[in-house]
Amino acid sequence: MPETRITVFLADDNLIVREGVRALIGTAPDMEVVGVAGDYDGLVSGAEQAAPQVVVTDIRMPPTFQREGIEAAKQVRKRHPGTGIVILSQYDEPDYAISLLSEGAAGYAYLLKDRVAEGDQLFRAIRAVTSGGSMLDPRIVEALVRPASQGTDLSPQEEELLQELAEGRPIKAIAAAHHTTPADVDDAIQKLFLKLAQAASSGAAGALRRLKLLHQAIVDREEQGESLSRLLPTGIAEKLRRQGRDIGGTETLTVTILMSDIRGYSTIAEDADPTILARQLNEHRAEMNRAILSLGGTVMQFVGDSVMAVFGAPLPEQEHAQRALAAARAMHDAQSAVNNHWAAERLPPFQIGIGLSTGQVAAALLGSEERLEYSLVGDAVNLCQRLQQFAKGGETILSDATYRALDGSVNADALPLAKVKGRHAPVQAYRIAALTLA
Repeated sequence: MPETRITVFLADDNLIVREGVRALIGTAPDMEVVGVAGDYDGLVSGAEQAAPQVVVTDIRMPPTFQREGIEAAKQVRKRHPGTGIVILSQYDEPDYAISLLSEGAAGYAYLLKDRVAEGDQLFRAIRAVTSGGSMLDPRIVEALVRPASQGTDLSPQEEELLQELAEGRPIKAIAAAHHTTPADVDDAIQKLFLKLAQAASSGAAGALRRLKLLHQAIVDREEQGESLSRLLPTGIAEKLRRQGRDIGGTETLTVTILMSDIRGYSTIAEDADPTILARQLNEHRAEMNRAILSLGGTVMQFVGDSVMAVFGAPLPEQEHAQRALAAARAMHDAQSAVNNHWAAERLPPFQIGIGLSTGQVAAALLGSEERLEYSLVGDAVNLCQRLQQFAKGGETILSDATYRALDGSVNADALPLAKVKGRHAPVQAYRIAALTLA
């Protein structure tokens, strides 16, 4: 089985539906059904044994045909917090979705059975919850919005904001799409809720409660940092608002790139419980993100067990090399503290190697109003990726340009000239040993 394949546990008391969904999932090259169940007990015990990355389940199952699917899903998540949950239901009543999302939206999806075969909706939902995302069927969104807005004189902008909230879009993503700040969006949401509450009838008040719960779920998810890899990096939205930058526009900046990677991660993953490993990876990412942001860096992306960040973009920074080195030290220290915590749980430690590279890059906003990516192109990016591969656990490798930018303020050992992929001439690099960083 390919390592990248997503493991799925499927639960539905209807044999025909269950086998149909199993067959549908089987057509996806990156997914595999590793177990099935037809009731609450079978789902909880089966998921415990199979340890899937994602559970796909119906709502109503034996023994009482009430909310067994949702309750079992929550039970699975309590035991294995990293498990994604996709609910398949024949009911488009929003309260079912709210019941599912009441403890936070991250890692949950709610789809309607009669539309699950349309396009790649199910596949997108499974992939989304695997990485902590969420997804609601459009009909649920419509059912949430319609009763809340009936009898209320909303402006086109307020109608659009209400729609975005019901879709579960994070506040940062809404801010980026409208070229404003998260604080402004949050203020607009509060005013919208006040307006709805003032005009609400008894029926609309129930819908308002649903929207408030969804709003809280969005806020909770953002505070937990679970949407970092899917949102604009820090500072980009504000820069768009102030400078009016166009999508696709490019600027040249001198920056320092940071890349880190967990040493021996494949070996750790081979022997680990996937759900426990997912929790470890989330804790690792949160600590790395905190260390980078504390030094003014921009987290570009998380890819598997790797982290990429930049110092000196999107806003220029004179001491980008010094800040990047300080972030590398903070990352090593933070991971060491996390490893000590994990040792009490007898979990394997993560040892990270870090590379730093300084140089000119072309920086551009790419994508659309709904989904933007801040991309860096240049030799410094490619070189950084190669250099971090030289770093053992606890070590940081500097490019020659980074070492010179630090102007003798760091104690590092020169490495022998080495050839790296993608370069004709050998490169000079410097190593900061683990003890030096402690």
